[in-house]
Amino acid sequence: MLKIDQVVSREVLDSRGYPTVEVELISGSIRASAIVPSGASTGEGEALELRDGDAKRYLGKGVLKAIAHVDREIAPAIVGREFHNQAIFDDLLRDLDGTPNKSKLGANSILPVSMAFARLHALNLDSSRIHPLALTEHLAGLFGSRGVTLPVPLMNVFNGGKHADNGIAIQEFMIIPVGFDRFSEALRAGVEVFHSLKKILHKRGLTTAVGDEGGFAPKLGVEAEAGPGSHEKVLTLLLDAIETAGYRAGSQIALALDCASSEFSKKDGNGCVYQFEGSPRTSADMVQLYEKWVSQYPILSIEDGLAEHDWEGWKLLTTRLGSRIQLVGDDLFVTNPEYLKKGIERGVANSLLVKLNQIGTVTETLEAMRMAHHSNYTTVISHRSGESEDSFIADLAVASDAGQIKTGSASRTDRLAKYNQLIRLEQALGTRAKFRGRETFKSW
Repeated sequence: MLKIDQVVSREVLDSRGYPTVEVELISGSIRASAIVPSGASTGEGEALELRDGDAKRYLGKGVLKAIAHVDREIAPAIVGREFHNQAIFDDLLRDLDGTPNKSKLGANSILPVSMAFARLHALNLDSSRIHPLALTEHLAGLFGSRGVTLPVPLMNVFNGGKHADNGIAIQEFMIIPVGFDRFSEALRAGVEVFHSLKKILHKRGLTTAVGDEGGFAPKLGVEAEAGPGSHEKVLTLLLDAIETAGYRAGSQIALALDCASSEFSKKDGNGCVYQFEGSPRTSADMVQLYEKWVSQYPILSIEDGLAEHDWEGWKLLTTRLGSRIQLVGDDLFVTNPEYLKKGIERGVANSLLVKLNQIGTVTETLEAMRMAHHSNYTTVISHRSGESEDSFIADLAVASDAGQIKTGSASRTDRLAKYNQLIRLEQALGTRAKFRGRETFKSW
């Protein structure tokens, strides 16, 4: 049993310089805190992120309303009470809100409390209270996994979409270092490719400033605004960077895309139309394009290749590519068991992107992951574009043996905090540490 003695909340800043919520829970001499992230490209089914809307303060993005919910509604309900486990604690938080999408209190009020409780409980169970694996082992116990698998990093090295203003529709171009025996070796390879890409861009006179998630976001020329083939130029750039860094594309380092296609689509009758490279395209057109790319480039994973409402298109995409590559649902599933169940029943996608703040509690996140694993869907633990120094998702990735993590490029401290925590976890696990590399994608 764990008794909550005090709750402290505060408005802090995320990686974009906008406010977010940090909550600290205190039990006796133990204290633990958590910071909730924020997304830019969001699915319609996500849990509500509550903002103040006061244009005179932080451009309307303040979170004092969320803080007030923590102080006035959540804290009185948990202070002085003892809780046996995470599920009971999170059930109370859900009951306090009482809505399907956390619209009463806001997911950014509820989630940091849920995450802080997980940390607090982990510290309470760890007599040393400094063991680097305390949270990992606690989350592994909750999930029912071994908690020894270091994830393959899907590193976003080139930004487009809502994360940049370069006219590239696809939001993330990622490298996946799969041909290595240890996480630390894979990370080193990814970092070296990142720096090789920077040198290539510099030599071509292109900007090397980075976007929200640490990837580069240059304009590749005036034709990149809408021109045919502009996205393939990015794919070719990545292959050049891999080769320049001294690695083999495909066998050692593969590619992945997060298309975030809901952002460049609109509903059209029962389907969707995609405005891509200067022309409207049907779902079938997009699927044909992805098939071409998968044949020409070492692409192992495509996330949100079609829009969240385009279920028929997703079915076609899964039929055509689902046996060849990983097809990840983000906006499609929003880490919600209800949406994921619909996808499983319809045979749509084969992987779940996991974002804690899409659903709002640790328990519901683990429930969605458990459903995915039971249905042979892979899981990819993910950051948000608005991040912080909080490294909770690194522990979650190892604890759940998910095998994959998306946490940005090899720059920006908010991204590197997660990679550095994974390095610590690999060291702490010692000979128990596993890294599956390409085997993570063996189904394809």
